[in-house]
Amino acid sequence: MKSATLTQGGPGRARLARLLSRREYQSQALFLIILVLLVLGAIHVAAGNLEESSGKSGFAFLWEKASFELGESLIPYSAGDTYFRAFVVGVLNTMKVAALGIVCSTIVGLLIALGQLSKVLVISRFCRGYIEIVRNVPLLLQLVFWHTFLIRGLPTVRHALSPVDGVFLTNRGLYLLSPVAEASFVPVLLALLGGAVLAAGLCFWHRRTGTIFPFWPWGLLVTFLPAIVTMIIAGAPISWDFPELKGFNFKGGMTISPEFTAMLLGLSLYTGAFNAEIIRAGILGVPRGQTEAGLSLGLHPGQVMRKIILPQALRIIIPPISNSYLNLTKESSLGVAIGYPELVRVANITLAETSQSLECISIIMLIYLILSLITSLILNILNARTAREAY
Repeated sequence: MKSATLTQGGPGRARLARLLSRREYQSQALFLIILVLLVLGAIHVAAGNLEESSGKSGFAFLWEKASFELGESLIPYSAGDTYFRAFVVGVLNTMKVAALGIVCSTIVGLLIALGQLSKVLVISRFCRGYIEIVRNVPLLLQLVFWHTFLIRGLPTVRHALSPVDGVFLTNRGLYLLSPVAEASFVPVLLALLGGAVLAAGLCFWHRRTGTIFPFWPWGLLVTFLPAIVTMIIAGAPISWDFPELKGFNFKGGMTISPEFTAMLLGLSLYTGAFNAEIIRAGILGVPRGQTEAGLSLGLHPGQVMRKIILPQALRIIIPPISNSYLNLTKESSLGVAIGYPELVRVANITLAETSQSLECISIIMLIYLILSLITSLILNILNARTAREAY
């Protein structure tokens, strides 16, 4: 019995002993021990300083009531809600401007990169000048410029621009009509999902039988017909809420604030200038023979770029553009300078009211770390799917 026990535990203990005997693992273990000791020492010093100054410590303040309002929020929020809810609002605002900024900066970068490669001299020189000017002006100055332009350059509420009915542009923001879900929204949505599943099942079954299920018109018909029938029976799934001028401002509808617009413009145009150089380098990294081969097959230049060059260029573009996206996410913290209620602004107001400096800074660092890790994970997965296979 004793020998059996030693046999069961022996291989694991022997492996652990071998790992600990190797110098590289010893150095790593020593580094971790020193790091843990430094963290514990910093926590001990911080706790001592707080105790001497009779300051509060801990994160219990998150459940206390906040006394400030926030200009915009993706979830309902008002003064009197908890600090935790205020931080959630800040995180959602940060994620909103970062996600839209990534999409818009990619589009801007692609257009500017293709413009640089244009054979039309005016277009190529304009795109080159755009890159040199935008990426060499500090982002903070660009945010302040766009915010000042929107506040000072647009008309007041009383003289709002209305290019189409239900849309009003003022120095207080862009007011749009917004959809409102009705009672039939859920049944229509379920019918639409059911139709999509049915269409996918028919497509899969036809592939198994060696035939082709035509997307037009039968695929679209199977997808949307159940939703249309449900909508006829139950009524329209949504209605529209129009903004109306009441008093000194518009009420109803959806509002896009000048702060958010300035943030999105600044981040998209600034990061787009860097993305343009990355995309241009990726396109030029594809051998010219690929372009010549596509043209020889009868494809026009647009098809060659879309179907041959860009898919291969992605393998070169994705690794460096990942850093650009990470920088955009972190640079959204500059919104505090123009009053956009993102994470850092919420933390600053909370710190001023509660004096929980260590906790507020820790929350900021942790949330930006999580957002960066999630962005890196998504891009690493995409990079793995587009990576060049080893031959």
